[in-house]
Amino acid sequence: MPEEEFRDRVRTWLAEHLRGEFAALRGKGGPGREHEAFEERLAWERELAAGGWNCLGWPVEHGGQGATLEQQVVFHEEYALADAPAKVGHFGQELLGPTLIAFGTPEQQRRFLPPIVAAQELWCQGYSEPGAGSDLAAVSTSAQLEGDDWVITGQKVWTSLAQHADWCFVLARTEPGSVRHYGLSYLLVPMRQSTIDVRPIRQLTGTAEFNEVFFDGARTEGSLVVGEPGDGWRVAMGTLAFERGVATLGQQVGFRRELTALTELARGLDDPVVAERIDRAWVGLEVMRAHAIRTLGDTGPGTASVAKLVWANWHKSLGELAMLVRGAAGMVAPDGLDEWQRLYLFTRADTIYGGSDEVQRNIIAERVLGLPREARG
Repeated sequence: MPEEEFRDRVRTWLAEHLRGEFAALRGKGGPGREHEAFEERLAWERELAAGGWNCLGWPVEHGGQGATLEQQVVFHEEYALADAPAKVGHFGQELLGPTLIAFGTPEQQRRFLPPIVAAQELWCQGYSEPGAGSDLAAVSTSAQLEGDDWVITGQKVWTSLAQHADWCFVLARTEPGSVRHYGLSYLLVPMRQSTIDVRPIRQLTGTAEFNEVFFDGARTEGSLVVGEPGDGWRVAMGTLAFERGVATLGQQVGFRRELTALTELARGLDDPVVAERIDRAWVGLEVMRAHAIRTLGDTGPGTASVAKLVWANWHKSLGELAMLVRGAAGMVAPDGLDEWQRLYLFTRADTIYGGSDEVQRNIIAERVLGLPREARG
């Protein structure tokens, strides 16, 4: 199907369905606002599934549409332009699903992919730990086989949407005495069991989309390891590569909307510093888009790290620019945070979650440039 015809089809469907009970969902959700209309957004996601719009890029045999990269870009752009609500099934649709397609067994694919497409099961990501935030090779959560089950003990942190998830993909150390990226396994763990304790972490913005998750002898079937036991590092790196795919172009539409609104807010300010910062932000946004398009489908070492560095630092700078435009009024919140204060506070985390700037630069230095590994104490 020609690109413009596909774009018209997406635009028409969204216009016809983002009405009635779903009209109020426009603009809802997203980073820092995942608490907004969660159940209603889940219902919307099932509406998308009924229309065949979930998991567009997945192969047809796995429930997708086999859409081309160009079509996926079009969908994400039109979805953002329609101000459609942020999706609640991101971890399953964009991360776990593609991982199972690439590394999972046929049995795992048959069991888990259909409920992800249908938005019937939600997932969270069990990577970061108190002593292993962006440095995943330092994971200490352990799992061992007892009979037919893996038994998991340990703690994960910064686990987004764990309070809603039915399942978690967990990186755990399954070979006692192993170090760094050796001896790790990628396990699929059901969240609805008494041996898992989810504790919300309240943020400066007042929301609590992140959680601590404690595994105290949690169990999952022995067959629910993706790849071979001990091969978890390779599988986990595959997941991270999927994380920064075509959806980032839809994310950039949201960035453009924020920058447009901020530019309007700044009109009338006779401040050359603000004017220059806004100009630089527009240039940076165009560079970000050009880079994303140029690297679509590139899963080489360092590509995802460069993309993360680019968008995270741009967005963080936008939050700082918002405070500069707001001036002294941005320093007080008598009736709660406004959208610009929330943007500023939440974007402070952009350069940390999903892999900190420091770790991304180390990946580029070591895996792309071939520089010596950073000394660790």
